[in-house]
Amino acid sequence: MSSQFDDLTKRIQALSSQEKAALVRVLIDDLDPGQDPEIEKLWIEEAERRYAQYLRGEVEAIPGDEVMAEARKRLK
Repeated sequence: MSSQFDDLTKRIQALSSQEKAALVRVLIDDLDPGQDPEIEKLWIEEAERRYAQYLRGEVEAIPGDEVMAEARKRLK
């Protein structure tokens, strides 16, 4: 890699976790500028629908580590 990349990597490592997360969002947006606002709206609506189902007790929450273990098992 270039010396500019190496310098940037060192500077990023000095950032706080919050700053790194914000930087990741900026980089993703830069790499994928074609986000469709309608799709974003639909995903938000879906997340809100699922959360409402959870609050009403219609669906059961599953711990993240269990979900990831099952996903890894299925990928093997």
